[in-house]
Amino acid sequence: MAGKKAKSKSVTRILVIHGPNLNLLGEREPDVYGKISLSRINEMIRVEAKATGIKVTIVQSNHEGKMVDLIGSAGKNFEGILINPAAYTHTSVALRDALKACGIPAVEVHLSNIYSREEFRHQSLTAASCVGTVCGFREGSYILGLKGLVQAIKDRV
Repeated sequence: MAGKKAKSKSVTRILVIHGPNLNLLGEREPDVYGKISLSRINEMIRVEAKATGIKVTIVQSNHEGKMVDLIGSAGKNFEGILINPAAYTHTSVALRDALKACGIPAVEVHLSNIYSREEFRHQSLTAASCVGTVCGFREGSYILGLKGLVQAIKDRV
């Protein structure tokens, strides 16, 4: 019809949240986390997002409250969350509750295999509020998690 704009398909938007100490990647415990920097991981995520036709917003915070605020408002601007809660995985009921309440799917990722490490890392408080968890594949965990999240978003529609 003349004068009317064709409806364009909206682009899937994903919020990527890196938790505490991930800004130290490449320097901190390279035997556990590898030698890759967070900026390189972010670059890999952006390349995968572009290839997949999605948009990502990437943030890193060492502060639990900031992460809770980001998750709490994510449903207004994003269709999903890819999160590495890092140490908060094992301690934060606040992150767990925010993920459960935000109304959009989330996938939890970890560079290391949390189940092959110290026993206190074997429990994830946040995983139950996520549609899936990927761990143990170093930076590949982010790419696998992103692919899984995109599929979970498609499955919701």
